[in-house]
Amino acid sequence: MGQPGVFENTLLLKQDGAPLHYVFPVRQWLDDEFPDKCIGRRRPIESPARSPDLTPLDFLLWSHLTSIVFTPQPESLDELRQRIFESCHDIPQHVFENVREEFEHRLYHCLANNGQHFEHLLK
Repeated sequence: MGQPGVFENTLLLKQDGAPLHYVFPVRQWLDDEFPDKCIGRRRPIESPARSPDLTPLDFLLWSHLTSIVFTPQPESLDELRQRIFESCHDIPQHVFENVREEFEHRLYHCLANNGQHFEHLLK
């Protein structure tokens, strides 16, 4: 990503490449709100190919919520919505602490592996 210190004190936005995030109105808004500061597919800063996933919601929190929301299987859309709301509201503090610790752990592995895939290094 260039010379050390190039991005110090600079806010950058990393896009995940999801199709809904790539539609023209979204890209236009990002260009207006974050000119030359977006990392992603066809953005001012191209996202590295096969970059590792460091999103805490993806690697830990969603699995926690899914196990609660879908056990047992909801019988209606209203019940699903209610369970999601209640489950998010009732997340214990230790879960957030675990997410933060795991995120930090992954960041260290990512740095040690020069930004390349590091999942094989996780225990």
